[in-house]
Amino acid sequence: MTAQDSATRAGPVAVTGGTLLAIAGVLAFSLTFPATVWGLESFGPWSLVAIRGVLAALIAGGFLLALRVPFPERRHWGAFAVVASGVVLGFPMLTTLALGTSTTAHAAVVVGLLPLSTAAFSALRTGRRPSRTFWGAAFAGAAVVLAFTLQQSGGAVSTGDLYLFGALLVCAAGYTEGGRLARLMPGWHVIGWALVACLPLNLVVSAVALSFEPVRLTAQGVTGLVWVAAGSTFFGLYVWYRGMAAIGVEKASQLQLAQPLLTLVWSVPLLGERPATAAPLAAVAVLLCIAVTQRARA
Repeated sequence: MTAQDSATRAGPVAVTGGTLLAIAGVLAFSLTFPATVWGLESFGPWSLVAIRGVLAALIAGGFLLALRVPFPERRHWGAFAVVASGVVLGFPMLTTLALGTSTTAHAAVVVGLLPLSTAAFSALRTGRRPSRTFWGAAFAGAAVVLAFTLQQSGGAVSTGDLYLFGALLVCAAGYTEGGRLARLMPGWHVIGWALVACLPLNLVVSAVALSFEPVRLTAQGVTGLVWVAAGSTFFGLYVWYRGMAAIGVEKASQLQLAQPLLTLVWSVPLLGERPATAAPLAAVAVLLCIAVTQRARA
C-alpha cells in the first residue's frame, strides 16, 4: 500500500494535514523571488545558485547522515535525476538569470503557470485524468494569474521570458517525479538525496563562479542567500513533497496559484515595490479557483 493509499484511508485528517503542509511549502516558495533579488545584491547569479545548492545539500546531508537514511534504490535513480535537474538545478538557475533582467512581478508569471503545467505533467506521467471541473478551474486560475502579472509588467515581453518558460517546464517535471517518490518515502528524503546528488557539481560551479563574479557582502544579500538555501530549497521542498504525497500532485499544484500574489505582497515591504490596485480582485478570483480545484474529483 502506497503513502497515497494510506492518506486516503486515513480520511479528512490526513488530507487536511497534507493541505497544510502544501500551503506551508507555497508560503516558503513565495519568498523565493524577493530573497533571490536580495541575494543578487551580494552575489552573481551563478555564484548565488551554486552556493545555495551547496548550503542546502549540507543541511540535507547532515540530516540524512544523522538519521542513517539508506541510499535510494537503483530503480528510483532516474526519478531522482529528474528532481535534481529540474528542482535543484534548472529552476533556481533559470529564474535567477531571469530576475537579473525582469521584475518580480514579471517573473511571477512562471509560478502562475506552474500549477497547470505540473497537473498536465502528472496526468501524462501517471495516466490519471482529473475531472473537467478540475481542468476548467485550473485553466481559469492560470489565466487570472497570467493576466494579472502581465498587466503589472506592462504586457511587455522581457529578455528573461525564455528563461522563465524553460524554468516552468523543468520544474513541473521535477515536481511530478518528486511527488511520485514522496508516496514511497518521506518527502525530505526525496529533496535531501536530490540535493546531495548535485553537491559535487555545485561545489565546482561555486569555485569557478566565485573566481569570475564579484562578491559584495551585505546583510540583505546574505539573508537572501540563507533563505533560498534553507527556507525555499530545503524546508519548502520538504513540506511541499509531503503535502503532494498526501493530497495528490494535481490538487497540491493548484495551491500554487496563490504563490504569485503572495510574492507580490512580500515584494512591497521587502523590495519597496508599489502595491497593485488589482491585487484584491485577482486574489479573490484565484482563491475561488483554488477552492474549486480542491473540491473537484481528481
